[in-house]
Amino acid sequence: MSLALDPAAQDLLFREARTANTFTDEPVTDEPVRAIYDLVKYGPTSMNQSPLRVTLVRSPEARERLVRHMAEGNQPKTAAAPLVAILSADNEFHEELPHLFPHFPQAKDAVFAERPVREGSAALNAALQAAYFIIGVRAAGLAAGPMTGFDFEGVRKEFLDDDHTPLMVVNIGRPGPDAWFPRSPRLDYEQVVTTV
Repeated sequence: MSLALDPAAQDLLFREARTANTFTDEPVTDEPVRAIYDLVKYGPTSMNQSPLRVTLVRSPEARERLVRHMAEGNQPKTAAAPLVAILSADNEFHEELPHLFPHFPQAKDAVFAERPVREGSAALNAALQAAYFIIGVRAAGLAAGPMTGFDFEGVRKEFLDDDHTPLMVVNIGRPGPDAWFPRSPRLDYEQVVTTV
């Protein structure tokens, strides 16, 4: 059985897509970012909670502040990328549930009244949405360089607030020279899938 998705699209989103380490200086405007979000917002989350929040780092001053919190090896990449996004989990996502999950508006208080419950659910579902976001960047014909090598608490204090937990920093743009490391191995089907 073959996949319904065109092979060229499969290559764009998965087979040929890689984490980019260099980018051209071609700007990334708000238009493709809006198109990316308008596509990936349809990805499923538990109870449609949609806790992902995206902070676009555009100004030179904000970029400098972010670079200071990146791991040493990630600093040059983040300094040079045309656009950088901080992806975070909104731990107060439940405030939107009456709108996002209208057939069970009580979920806000019945399921998510306790902060630790919200934090766990927000982290899992925002991470799922972050994966959709990376696929969306690829679907826009751009390259993504997602990274978790940074001072999480420093980024939270610098750019977010106590209600948001940073998940990753994603450099975005057109791939530059020598953008890719060689493809790393993957596990085989038999190593991953078990039938019971």
